Amino acid sequence: MSILVDHEIRAEIESGKLIIEPFNNALVQPNSYDVLLADRFGWHERSEEVIDPYKCDTVLNSLVHVQGESILLHPGQFILGATQERFCLPRYIVGQLTGKSSLARLGVMVHVTAGFIDAGFSHPPAQITLEIVNVGNRPVRLHAGMPIGQMVFTRTAECQVAYHEKPGAKYNGQPAAAHSRYYMNSVAN
Repeated sequence: MSILVDHEIRAEIESGKLIIEPFNNALVQPNSYDVLLADRFGWHERSEEVIDPYKCDTVLNSLVHVQGESILLHPGQFILGATQERFCLPRYIVGQLTGKSSLARLGVMVHVTAGFIDAGFSHPPAQITLEIVNVGNRPVRLHAGMPIGQMVFTRTAECQVAYHEKPGAKYNGQPAAAHSRYYMNSVAN
């Protein structure tokens, strides 16, 4: 296993095995690819209603979706965003999305827990949903099109079942700022 460096990222793109749409050569870094913030955001309105991850109606209730050139993120506020780029990973490359350190220094945390992207994500190419929270003391304005994170690609052994092939791949082909689909997990109630 090894992290792809700049020329390896470009070679995978040129081969057509790693898909980034749109691809911008200027966003290739020495060991990653910078991703840009899309213009769609979502969140739950403040409420006392409990969200039960296993119950669809509680997850989908009070959802707000907006589209805009920027959004003001207040201290303690949590929103979903997305990358402008759509990704399709081959079955031998995994992705790890991390936030930009310059934004973290302002209190903006990107991809709070779900930064690992499985090999074989996604067919068709899909945007990556971002979990964004402001842990700082001041509001921060985020702009569509700004670098929001970086994707690190790691070459692995080829998996037998790619993400898009597994039954219940609930985020395959996901739209921008896709909300939780945890309720699609099986559970004995």
